Amino acid sequence: MAAKRVLVPIADDSEEIETTCITDTLTRFGAEVVVASVKADGELVCKMSRGVKVSSAQSTNSFHAILNIMKRTEYFMLNIYNSPDGGDIPIEDATEQDWDLVALPGGMPGAEYLRDSAPLISILENQKASGKLYAAICAAPAIVLASKGLIGEGATCYPAPGLLEKMPAPVSVDVVVQGNVVTSKGPGTALKFAIALGEQLYGAEKAKAIADEMLV
Repeated sequence: MAAKRVLVPIADDSEEIETTCITDTLTRFGAEVVVASVKADGELVCKMSRGVKVSSAQSTNSFHAILNIMKRTEYFMLNIYNSPDGGDIPIEDATEQDWDLVALPGGMPGAEYLRDSAPLISILENQKASGKLYAAICAAPAIVLASKGLIGEGATCYPAPGLLEKMPAPVSVDVVVQGNVVTSKGPGTALKFAIALGEQLYGAEKAKAIADEMLV
């Protein structure tokens, strides 16, 4: 089976646990995972919600994903590398490419920066129009998908005032799969979310194997 192509958009103040669970888990499935910064100046380094810095910088290394964590005085520096065939990119470079899945991490105000990225919203609208998979976790279902009419009733998000009110009839379920849209609650459900995304891309048998390997 050919590798599925997954886009993971990030911004300053995106949630790092969710971002890493998505990228790491789907790489284990065999997906080509591309991390894209939505920063308007094209900057590829994003400082995440708890101080981790994620660098969307293309590597010439052939490993699918290398997590190079370097301790600093105030933060950890986290470089996520993907295969050289895809590379990691500014969001504008993702608009002319085809994606099997677009998966949004949460975090605040990171989700607001994702919402305000016109190229990303265009990509998500194309996913919806073509019936292709897109997903969001934590604040992103409410802040991004609901605000842009990309989600219907019965989805889930982080259960906080100010978010639930933005959702049309949300449910309190860890992970919700509704056709080509998948939503989840937050950092504590991020592995379940990522496994569910892998199942949508590669099937239940593969998902069970990966979940067993990860002790999920």
